[in-house]
Amino acid sequence: MTGSRTSTDWALFALLSTLWASAYAMTRGAVETLPVAVVVPGRLLLGASVLVAFAFLRREQWPKLSDHKMWGILAAMGMIGTVAPFFLITTAQETIDSSLAGLYVSAAPIFVSISAHFLFQEEKMSSTKALGIGIGFLGVLVLFGPDVIEHWGSASVFAQFLLLVATMMYATSTLIARAAPKISPIIFSAGFLSFGAIFSLPMLAFVSWGELAPSTTSVLSVIGLGLGPSAVASLLYPIVVNRAGPTFLSLTGYVIPILAAIIGWLIYREVLSWNAYLAFGLIIAGVYVSQQAARPKQAPSQAE
Repeated sequence: MTGSRTSTDWALFALLSTLWASAYAMTRGAVETLPVAVVVPGRLLLGASVLVAFAFLRREQWPKLSDHKMWGILAAMGMIGTVAPFFLITTAQETIDSSLAGLYVSAAPIFVSISAHFLFQEEKMSSTKALGIGIGFLGVLVLFGPDVIEHWGSASVFAQFLLLVATMMYATSTLIARAAPKISPIIFSAGFLSFGAIFSLPMLAFVSWGELAPSTTSVLSVIGLGLGPSAVASLLYPIVVNRAGPTFLSLTGYVIPILAAIIGWLIYREVLSWNAYLAFGLIIAGVYVSQQAARPKQAPSQAE
């Protein structure tokens, strides 16, 4: 798609970015009185139910049972793109602020670029792209390093390590989705979210149900996570891609950390440290440089 973006495009973009960014604040609210083993399955089961129902109402065509490759990809996406990173991020947010957790997502394109160099012929590393990745990694070190040096072995350092692993998983799921055969976006989202819900069910066996005393805030936060960042965002995702193209959608990676910080401050009065702001600037600069290096080699897309 060429030309300027419409007001509807920007409205959908803003709504989608806000939904994804709000997940961090809602996760903080959820873990106040509920264990991770309830929060993760709760959001996934609710989100998957909404998407499957939506796919049924639209009479979407599911892959044939004999299509083992597609079902395998959906299963991999369910584990690597939902239940595993959700578990890591939710666990991390038991000890760190939502605004800091949201900041780590900005580093995902850096990990994508490195992995894509080895997996896709058209994504080979250039010197400029390597420079951009180097700048981005410097940002990750600025974000993660001071806590490691000052508080080695602390809960905060371990939590941020979990966030780094979750970010790498999100990057991996992006590569899996890229290599997947063409399929209805609704079915793709409903399929991998359903697998994620199924994979999360064993967590419920480790819950001491008699000891639970969830607050209204925690219950509403889990419902919000299932309906908003999981279900509604997954429905908006293909709409934005089809209307404005994947490059336009990728701008959410720049916006989500900022919105997460704003939401965290408004609800919990969270304040980021100096190194977090510096790290975000370095990561975004690194992503920008690496993407500028790749842009001239890419063929024009009809979707943009």
